[in-house]
Amino acid sequence: MNSVDQLIAHTLRIDEGRITADLEYQSVREWDSLGHVTLMMALENAYGTPVDDELTLELRTVAAIRAFAAEHAGPSTAEGGPAPAAQEEPAAPAAATAPQPGKAVHRGLEGVSFDHTTITRIDGAEGVLEYRGYSIHDLAEHASYTEVAHLLVHGGLPDAHARAAFEKELQVRRALPSEVLSLVRSLAHAHPMDALLTCLPALAAYGPRRDAAADETYGEALDAGITLLARIPMLVAAHHAVREGREPVLPAEDVPAVEALLTVLLGAAPTPAAVRFMNKGLIVHADHSSNASAFAARVATGSRAGMTAALTAAVATFGGSVHGGAAERVVRLIDDVGSPANAAAYVQELHGRGEPVMGFGHRVYRTEDPRVRHLRATVAELSAERGDTRGLDILDAVAAAMGPYARRGVAPNVDLYAGLAYRLLGLPDDLAVPLFVVGRTAGWVAQVLEQHANNVLIRPLLSYNGPRSRSYAGGAA
Repeated sequence: MNSVDQLIAHTLRIDEGRITADLEYQSVREWDSLGHVTLMMALENAYGTPVDDELTLELRTVAAIRAFAAEHAGPSTAEGGPAPAAQEEPAAPAAATAPQPGKAVHRGLEGVSFDHTTITRIDGAEGVLEYRGYSIHDLAEHASYTEVAHLLVHGGLPDAHARAAFEKELQVRRALPSEVLSLVRSLAHAHPMDALLTCLPALAAYGPRRDAAADETYGEALDAGITLLARIPMLVAAHHAVREGREPVLPAEDVPAVEALLTVLLGAAPTPAAVRFMNKGLIVHADHSSNASAFAARVATGSRAGMTAALTAAVATFGGSVHGGAAERVVRLIDDVGSPANAAAYVQELHGRGEPVMGFGHRVYRTEDPRVRHLRATVAELSAERGDTRGLDILDAVAAAMGPYARRGVAPNVDLYAGLAYRLLGLPDDLAVPLFVVGRTAGWVAQVLEQHANNVLIRPLLSYNGPRSRSYAGGAA
């Protein structure tokens, strides 16, 4: 074991036996975004060579880091030189056979473009996010969520007549089937995401009947998608109402979509500040290109599953703790830190344990997530309205303590301030992820429709490196 391998193992807090040439960034839980930044800082200190953004992107495998170390090694870092002792952990079992030569494996499909899109453009280096060519900053500041949903689903911003027609379409479709409402009531005890995952496919079961032997047409998929845009918010809000002991009563049909969602959630008419936050929150969450959940929806559509099945796959994927599920965990950071004065020590403690600080870092962005500023602004407004800035002050202090990492791409992400806003509205922390789903529904519908329009079965390969040509010795005695 050479010194750079020992450095990698010590920094990532993994056993030296796991350090192999094909180990790479994001291939193991310990080598996450914060772990990668910490490793780059350790390499700078050990080899006396600055590791800039470009080099950070290159040093994503053990093989690349070994090459860097060989090029910059000095007397104290040469092969066999001293290195920090690694944490004692059991070694992972070695692969049975080596990977097949000449076949590149892109774990997690990192850096692989699997299709073309006209929906969302992201420039991670510059912090750019656009929906169909429109900057997220313009949309968040000036558009309504209804306009953005129309833009994503239908391909363009609506004029006044088209906007009114689309809003009306959402209003008349939002009532839930009585059978689904009964299911919602039976799940009052469940986590909101579990309830959503149970009730979402039921919408198809109690929806319009279609020929089971025929694939869903594009028109049928579009119709189902608009219905889901109207009903998923009501599913989330109705479940919250019943677990609070309230009857989920829909507001008048002419109440716009965002106000209707908040009315059912809160059991009362929302304040203008609450409407502004929810509008911005839904807009900035609406789509993010080929993230894990959108990819899952496209894979389902590629197999010619229907719209509701595809969105069920997306919601299931989205709930994972390293995807949308992180939103619920971020808000607990406020409680863990306790006060702004504790922020620096909190960050140092997590860093010392090799654990990530929730709400920071992103798989795509190398700078601040462009959605953050809009959520922070509305959180500041809600905090001032309620005369309580403690949570905001804590999050800002943690962001300041994370400053040294921000220059290396571990900057605040979209999750950091959203959960606090829901708290300020009087909503429980476990609604952070389902409300993220409400916003993302428009993007998933758009992704499914784009996949549907030029469909192909998505079927990547796995590079087999297990044992081969074994002889069967007979059954058990």
